[in-house]
Amino acid sequence: MSGSYMAYPKIREDIIIGPPYLTKYEKAKIIGIRSLQLTKNAPPLIKLDVVKSSDPVSIAKYEVENGILPVSIIRYTQSGLKQVIPLKLLLESTI
Repeated sequence: MSGSYMAYPKIREDIIIGPPYLTKYEKAKIIGIRSLQLTKNAPPLIKLDVVKSSDPVSIAKYEVENGILPVSIIRYTQSGLKQVIPLKLLLESTI
């Protein structure tokens, strides 16, 4: 698949592929992947007393909802266009 990448958007209006917010499917996938990493002894990016739980799903959910994870979402179109969107930018528009 040879497509062209769009530059990292700096503001919400620069998001041209998909909605300008984190979809429930993207959120579920990120939480699932991060909780799997935590289950396999990856270090949490927060102090556990903040979440008041040692459950990996609770920790991952907190990390995602507060924009702590350094993650970017890659969205594609059928024409091959790709856009890499930082998680923090998608979370700003849901608030």
